[in-house]
Amino acid sequence: MKYDAIVIGSGQGGNPLAYALADIGQSVALVEEGPLGGTCINTGCTPTKTMVASAQVAYYARNGARWGVRTGDVSVDLATVVARKNKMVQSFRGGIEKRVRDRKTLRLYRTQGRFIGPHSIQAGDDVLESDRIFIDTGTRPGIPPLDGLDAVPYLTNVSIMELSAVPEHLLVIGGGYVGVEFGQMFRRFGSAVTVVNRGAMLLGHEDDDVAGELQKILESEGIRFLLNSEPTRVRQQGGQITLTVETAAEGETRTETLTGTHLLAATGRRPNTEALGLDAAGIETDDRGYVKVNDRLETSVPGVWAIGDVKGGPAFTHISYNDYQIIYGNLVEKKSLSIKDRIVPYSVFTDPQLGRVGVTEKQARDAGHKLKIGKIPMTQVARALERDETAGLMKLVVDAATNKVLGAAMLSSEGGELVQILSTLMLADQPYTLLKGAIYIHPTLAEGFFALMESVKPVD
Repeated sequence: MKYDAIVIGSGQGGNPLAYALADIGQSVALVEEGPLGGTCINTGCTPTKTMVASAQVAYYARNGARWGVRTGDVSVDLATVVARKNKMVQSFRGGIEKRVRDRKTLRLYRTQGRFIGPHSIQAGDDVLESDRIFIDTGTRPGIPPLDGLDAVPYLTNVSIMELSAVPEHLLVIGGGYVGVEFGQMFRRFGSAVTVVNRGAMLLGHEDDDVAGELQKILESEGIRFLLNSEPTRVRQQGGQITLTVETAAEGETRTETLTGTHLLAATGRRPNTEALGLDAAGIETDDRGYVKVNDRLETSVPGVWAIGDVKGGPAFTHISYNDYQIIYGNLVEKKSLSIKDRIVPYSVFTDPQLGRVGVTEKQARDAGHKLKIGKIPMTQVARALERDETAGLMKLVVDAATNKVLGAAMLSSEGGELVQILSTLMLADQPYTLLKGAIYIHPTLAEGFFALMESVKPVD
């Protein structure tokens, strides 16, 4: 069966692309064996941030006296939290299903899609053909090669959101974005939490001062961190999980055995490419299995594109959507759009949030920039003081020659919202000094930009 376009995978890039092409009258095949919506709707952004909100409410309730509000004993009904999460997921997924049904030239194939040629897809018993094929199959949790893990009922970011009772002690392998978000969430639900991280700091892609500040905040809530630590063995004994860890410190290696009730593996992602039959199409991948693309998102086979996480790079929903915008703009609107040098804001949804955009100070130095740096603690922001939420900092990385913003980190309440102001400034290609004369609503968190801009100074 011949189509104008075939989309394999219904993630946050593939779905809007399928809709948009169908809306201009093209025949589109959408091939998806799992729930519609991809990672974001089903196991990523929507469910995790819904549960993060419940954890924040638990934190406020437990600490109400800090704001002069008396509360009684606080406990978390995790089954109810999960039910609320599931209701949200079903609502979002249902909206996608309706949008697919409403488009007469869009046909959904509920099966695995596999290349049998450069422009041919096996979808169940059907063979689909198109001159334009789009791969949007996403990623899944990466499982570490740890002795004994296959015999232990470990959790991933997917299965941990189906628990019906709060773990007594959650062991987390991995101190990246997933590890710290779930670590804080379950600490606030009532679990003891220990995070084991191979690197010398959390969030290895961030600056030391920012990651260090976040670690102090999480430690103040009772989370224990083992850094420079390598898990070597895991066993289950009598309902408990024992994790053997080797920690390097001061030139020596210390072995420690941790005991917990649950184990979360939060050690990265793997692309869903093994079952796609990419070799049959001649589509190239890198050594980790991610699909290689050029700056216009086209693969090594002309007429085949890759969207979202499956191509590697920043694994964010908004990147997937921007991939769709670039492809649609180029193919239909005849623009000349590229992923090269695009500005990517993102947020780690801890509390406080870490909102980020652009490069870190370390990356800017490695690139040879002469820098100006601005940095203030949140204790200098009136709104943070009034809310008694002063943990964190604001940081700005500026090119000394042009005064243009190279990057920023907002570790603060609503840091993800704040950083988008600076992202807009970068999109406009304007110097940071433009914000020195801006008018900010008083009292807001953004008003802290007054002090942040004034703190910008040249550094060696």
